[in-house]
Amino acid sequence: MAATLPLPRVLAYGLLGMPLAFAALPLYVHVPGFYAFATGMDLALLGGILLATRLLDALVDPWLGWLADRVPRRSMLVLALLPFAAGFVALLNPPETQVAVWLAGSLALTYLGFSAASVAYQAWGADVGGDSRGRTRLTAAREGFGLLGVVLAAALPGWLAASPVQGTAALAWVLPPLLAIAALAALACVGAGPGRVAPALAPLTSLRRVLADPGFRRLLLVFVANGLAAALPATLFLFFVADVLRAPAASGALLALYFVAGAASLPFWVALAARRGRVVAWLLAIGLATLAFAGAGLLGPGDVLPFAAICLLSGLALGADLALPAAIAADLGERQGQAGACFGVWNFAAKLNLALAAGLSLPLLGWLGYVPGGDRGLPALIFAYALLPLAGKALAAFLLWRWRHFLEVR
Repeated sequence: MAATLPLPRVLAYGLLGMPLAFAALPLYVHVPGFYAFATGMDLALLGGILLATRLLDALVDPWLGWLADRVPRRSMLVLALLPFAAGFVALLNPPETQVAVWLAGSLALTYLGFSAASVAYQAWGADVGGDSRGRTRLTAAREGFGLLGVVLAAALPGWLAASPVQGTAALAWVLPPLLAIAALAALACVGAGPGRVAPALAPLTSLRRVLADPGFRRLLLVFVANGLAAALPATLFLFFVADVLRAPAASGALLALYFVAGAASLPFWVALAARRGRVVAWLLAIGLATLAFAGAGLLGPGDVLPFAAICLLSGLALGADLALPAAIAADLGERQGQAGACFGVWNFAAKLNLALAAGLSLPLLGWLGYVPGGDRGLPALIFAYALLPLAGKALAAFLLWRWRHFLEVR
């Protein structure tokens, strides 16, 4: 059995998750609403750009995972942070003209840096963890600090400016110093791990080897079903709060409540996973999220408090969604001796969910008559935000229970 990781080392590793997640919230939640409200961009065009750039980003991930198995992971991480920070600053400071071109270019640059940094960071944690317990602790620390970063990104717009659009734009200048501090701390305190010699395989051969593992393949399908159920509300959250609840000023506090609940729940899910197994704990979390979200379709103008209760309960389930499946993936990747390749495929699946959620839901809502900031098409928005995700959660729960024996790695 590997030696228990010292807590300072676990925390130093997890700290870097804060700026990465801090940027992820605007990237995947704020950008659709920011460009729709700030620039007046057509929803179909906006959805098309988001779909194209996210698909391109997702397709690069498996190659980045293959690369992370063949170069020093910490060096890859450092090099990736530069385009990530530059692209993020550009993304939230669009010009008055050629907005669509600016959005596509800045997204592509941000995604490339973010993806390379994320794959290298996750694979580095798989190396350092040593065993299943260590990897679960590192994953929980990474996601816990990540949730703090998300809460910070959710709360800061309201503190930095009077309007949500101006507050979101101000986030661009918070990321670079936050990223520099966290990266320096992690690199100074966390070693490189024992290192693994990846099999001498071409990228496509490595990809086929990852997908040939029956446990990883089944885990990926559960993750996709559950992730798509989460990606739809994430994409449409700001629209729902602004146009259904009629409370756009509450969006930051509601997001903060959701993510604080997720961070607070992480120790519980880690302890439950240690006692009952990660699959059982994850299944219980999916059930809790489904029950909590079932009433969202009944809400209307002014129902901020009932929606806050939904955010709280579904946020408690979020901790398991973030920590447990990724920890199982890390174990399966180490078993194959190519954790980088596994996380490349893993991140591809996560981004495919987000791409489909934005690229399909936004044009569909526009086609059904929904116009941001008005009363038109609200039933379509409620259906896409509150009801469709329940089907994804139900499918994920069914598959997770059916394949539970493939997914518990000791």
